[in-house]
Amino acid sequence: MSNVSNQIRASSSLIKRFKQRMTNPAALVQCRSFTTLEGHRPTIVHKRSLDILHDPWFNKGTAFSMTERDRLDLRGLLPPNVMSSEQQIQRFMADLKRLQVQARDGPSDPNALAKWRILNRLHDRNETMYFKSIYLLCSLDYESSMLAYKHKWHFLLSVPLWRPDYCSRHTDYELSPFYGQFKVLIANIEEYAPIVYTPTVGLACQNYSGLFRRPRGMYFSAEDRGEMMSMVYNWPAEQVDMIVVTDGSRILGLGDLGVQGIGITIGKLDLYVAAAGINPQRVLPVMIDVGTNNEKLLKDPLYLGLQEHRLDGDEYIAVIDEFMEAVFTRWPHVIVQFEDFQSKWAFKLLQRYRNAYRMFNDDVQGTAGVAIAGLLGAVRAQGRPMIDFPKQKIVVAGAGSAGIGVLNAARKTMARMLGNNESAFESAGRQFWVVDAKVRNVTYWPRILIMNLLSVLTRYCKTTVIDLESLVEAPRISFAYCSSTLNFKNVHGLITEQRENIDPQALPFARKVKEASHQGLWEGASLAEVVREVKPDVLLGLSAVGGLFSKEVLEALKGSTSTRPAIFAMSNPTKNAECTPEEAFSIVGDNIIFASGSPFKDVDLGNGHIGHCNQGNNMYLFPGIGLGTLLSGSRIISDGMLQAAAECLAAYMTEEEVLKGIIYPSTSRIRDITKEVAAAVVKEAIEEDLAEGYREMDARELRKLSQEEIEEYVMNNMWSPDYPTLVYKKD
Repeated sequence: MSNVSNQIRASSSLIKRFKQRMTNPAALVQCRSFTTLEGHRPTIVHKRSLDILHDPWFNKGTAFSMTERDRLDLRGLLPPNVMSSEQQIQRFMADLKRLQVQARDGPSDPNALAKWRILNRLHDRNETMYFKSIYLLCSLDYESSMLAYKHKWHFLLSVPLWRPDYCSRHTDYELSPFYGQFKVLIANIEEYAPIVYTPTVGLACQNYSGLFRRPRGMYFSAEDRGEMMSMVYNWPAEQVDMIVVTDGSRILGLGDLGVQGIGITIGKLDLYVAAAGINPQRVLPVMIDVGTNNEKLLKDPLYLGLQEHRLDGDEYIAVIDEFMEAVFTRWPHVIVQFEDFQSKWAFKLLQRYRNAYRMFNDDVQGTAGVAIAGLLGAVRAQGRPMIDFPKQKIVVAGAGSAGIGVLNAARKTMARMLGNNESAFESAGRQFWVVDAKVRNVTYWPRILIMNLLSVLTRYCKTTVIDLESLVEAPRISFAYCSSTLNFKNVHGLITEQRENIDPQALPFARKVKEASHQGLWEGASLAEVVREVKPDVLLGLSAVGGLFSKEVLEALKGSTSTRPAIFAMSNPTKNAECTPEEAFSIVGDNIIFASGSPFKDVDLGNGHIGHCNQGNNMYLFPGIGLGTLLSGSRIISDGMLQAAAECLAAYMTEEEVLKGIIYPSTSRIRDITKEVAAAVVKEAIEEDLAEGYREMDARELRKLSQEEIEEYVMNNMWSPDYPTLVYKKD
């Protein structure tokens, strides 16, 4: 009884003290806390999940402990590395100093990252205004809209850069002045290109840990094994239509950036919203952190990701399996796009999941679709019908995930045109000559000899472009190219069946030794030698090696049997492009077709003639593929749906445009392009009996729609960035 009496007296005392404090506002705050036996004072909060992350009073950011993350439903909403407040201060101070650093490929604007932060804050504060800006950008002329996708960091253009007061005033502006103000952006492209493109984008990706202020998307890590099924419920949206996921292993041309790759998934989803009209409240960027093999990040005390080497083998697969099962359990109809996975896993994961889930890999299938559309457009530009595509001789430089993806898609397209049987498939395969990177003429160099050699080269060469660290550490090197500018690169050689340790994905495209010999070629023949002997209709670059299409290679292409050879320098970013349009037109001649992965300006050929530079950008296809899959309710994303998307894009251009050498449309038409592509995907899903419908439009109703009605159905389901009327309702 004494214990009960003591409890009653204690309770009465607490009630009395509470009543006394009711008249004191400051006391109201204090009464939310109590003292534990250890002397700490936990604070009672009435928020969890994203609500507490968005509350500046209680948000700790990356300093939330793992137990706090579990208690407050934060697991997966923050990068996995728990940081102390001291480390957070170090990150902040290091970020301030980083404003003056040099970018990878040129000097940076000291204000560039400051502007980047201003733009990103708009995304944090007002998504409708943010996407309105991108939406308007996509509806303007080519030169301004092309900025929106440079290096996949188009989200940096989320606010008018010419009005730096826009964010700081926290007020809404009328949107009509945006149209006139875009003229200013176009006129000042040189000033703003470094903000939306390199070097700022390189700094933003590589220094994400320093730039991080507020989480966006979800983070799943190797530490979360066994927890992912519950973690997905920490995301507040009841419905998610589109997920873009990366493991950070191959981010753009920057390599393994670990958890810092989250920015790429954010950028891709911005385009889904801007181009395809996916509701921004129904998209989810995801980072799967399985470690990193980037030694710089492993040694960086401020890195936000797991500081351990990447998982491999069955352990890696188990993490991805658990993630896929978790997201499709909560959101059975979601579409998952895999982005920037290293080649080692890109194909394996695609084959593992594509027949079980609604997923695709943009690097493999999206790039392939855009390339196929360009290749078919090139056939039209040569004055031939698209059915002549199987007659094209194509030399491909690059056998990574993108290169093999294009090769597989092109061979399937050719085979279908030839009858879609085994002999047609074999015949189509003979139209490709694949040149990849490999080391030959290997010489072993003692470390001291390398250092002495570099000393001599640095003294007598005008410029020395050498990855010194990797060269010194490597047990062997190969001299592939040497001139006044010295580069150490891998030698690129023709793949034949004689190749040892050939990549299984490249094996179907290896030339037979006798066949190659009859053509005057051999295993490991150089790119220039292959072009010289084959005399191709198309030279396709997917190598990620800048300048690979050298003067010798382009000179060799002048011997093409085609009256209008096509050059595709598709590697990103700009510094990785195999050649520039100026080089192509000046060396090969005016009568060529040129396309690239990065945007270039058209070339003035003189006498009023223009050399058109086509940008083969994945943004022409993946938004439409995603939207079409969503609206059809297709169970999977089939090869036929991808083929329909590519052919739709190829046929989009008018005959007049194609004959001028324009094989890709202006990005100013991106919403209309996406509508057409999505409609083609919906139609193909219906024809393949994969469509199950979307919302009130069931499969039976879908089958009744005409082509025009399908396009109208797609257009009516594209979200537009307009403010809705809000009505408050008490819980």
